[in-house]
Amino acid sequence: MFISSAYAQTAAAGDTQSTLMGMLPLVLMFVVMYFVMIRPQMKKAKDHKSMVEALAKGDEVVMASGMLGKITKLGDTYLSVDIASGVEVQIQRSAVIQVLPKGTIK
Repeated sequence: MFISSAYAQTAAAGDTQSTLMGMLPLVLMFVVMYFVMIRPQMKKAKDHKSMVEALAKGDEVVMASGMLGKITKLGDTYLSVDIASGVEVQIQRSAVIQVLPKGTIK
């Protein structure tokens, strides 16, 4: 009486072209994210790793804490850095963020 009978509609055949066009924005967004965010970050990490591996005794460096120092001893994972006359600290190799030109620290 008050409720009419409900009939299920048959599913329309999926058009493959419309499915591909629906996925296109997602694929384009991933490609843009790769070139804008992921790729530069990987390049920066690679450059930092090669810089850390090339450290040598006598290099003047900037540490992640902002302190400047001169490398006095090298180890596999740690460095000894002279930050003032008679003051030597040990830091991890990864804490070095920049190698300064020779003669920067006086």
